[in-house]
Amino acid sequence: MPLLLDKVKNLAQAFAPDTVSLRRHLHANPELSFQEHNTATFVEQTLKSYGLAPTRMAETGVVAVIEGRNPSRKTIALRADLDALPIVEQNEVTYKSMNEGVMHACGHDVHTSSLLGVARILQELRGEFEGTVKLIFQPGEEKFPGGASVMIKEGVLQQPAPESIIGQHVFPMLAAGKVGFRSGMYMASADEIYITVKGKGGHAAMPEQNIDTVLMSAHLIVALQQIVSRHASPKTPSVLSFGKVEAMGATNVIPNEVKIQGTFRTMDEAWRKEAHKRIKKLAEGLCESMGGSCDIDIKNGYPYLKNDPALTARAREAAEAFLGVDNVVDLDLWMGAEDFAYYSQEVAACFYRLGTRSEERGITSSVHTPTFDIAEEALETSIGLMAWLAMQELQPQ
Repeated sequence: MPLLLDKVKNLAQAFAPDTVSLRRHLHANPELSFQEHNTATFVEQTLKSYGLAPTRMAETGVVAVIEGRNPSRKTIALRADLDALPIVEQNEVTYKSMNEGVMHACGHDVHTSSLLGVARILQELRGEFEGTVKLIFQPGEEKFPGGASVMIKEGVLQQPAPESIIGQHVFPMLAAGKVGFRSGMYMASADEIYITVKGKGGHAAMPEQNIDTVLMSAHLIVALQQIVSRHASPKTPSVLSFGKVEAMGATNVIPNEVKIQGTFRTMDEAWRKEAHKRIKKLAEGLCESMGGSCDIDIKNGYPYLKNDPALTARAREAAEAFLGVDNVVDLDLWMGAEDFAYYSQEVAACFYRLGTRSEERGITSSVHTPTFDIAEEALETSIGLMAWLAMQELQPQ
């Protein structure tokens, strides 16, 4: 095993410069969710140059397989996402986005270039493992309904069907060279709430003639907080927040309706469904009790992300062997959402974090900001570790 570890590390070091070049190309040419046509073509061409035979799914998704010895023994999947965000980049770098208003501000350029680097390593070492690796480059992680759900519907988890799936995500709060793991519940589901409160508008100086939609909305926003505080188990992470209230009245005008938008997040699918019912019932009942009514629409977003305990334990142990114990850390619960969660609801999954921070060079910006960037030495860690995790899962027992 030490010999195999050295082979993976040596190849990761050798392929790191090319991976940096791939990442810079992707960063300079970002495309929005479900519009990743050029990105998908670039991924296909790169995989073909490694001797692989990629296929398309979900229009802009790309899938390829690498067969080791005894390919039918076991299949695992590795996943990357392709899409960028509608953000104007403010970094002054040679690889700055050339598509105005579009930026790889969430690190998907890192995930995609890394999986290409992993593919190259595994293709070189395919005689060293038993089984098949399925490479999944999915579109639309950033946009509902999520590219993962589309890929699953089109059969990405079939023919061959993976027993498990591994994914990674950049983590600018962790130094380059380090990674983080968490077993079990990790990331939240994310639902969008749209409420239109209806009443009777009129002159603010004559409240007796109106059914005050603004007052109803104020009561409603406060009252809905009890959904979490008095109905959710304190052991279940839950968040209910409202970020947009639109009352198009004036200082002396009560509007006929008020629009409210928010998000509900949790890590329990049964409670998630119950909370939706309670939110609707409370909203409708409160508005009716104040003489008005409301329309409420709760859009189901991504499910919560759960890391399989056994797979995550093996991955963490393999990471410690590859990087050293000091470079592998525990992660806290994260109330953000990820469409990798769809995979985690179908097969055993492990979603871990890749450190990309460099205090010395000022590379500290969070994801989804116009100054996000990475310390590119993280790419060597990325391709080496993911290749190593895959090979460990496909070693003969």
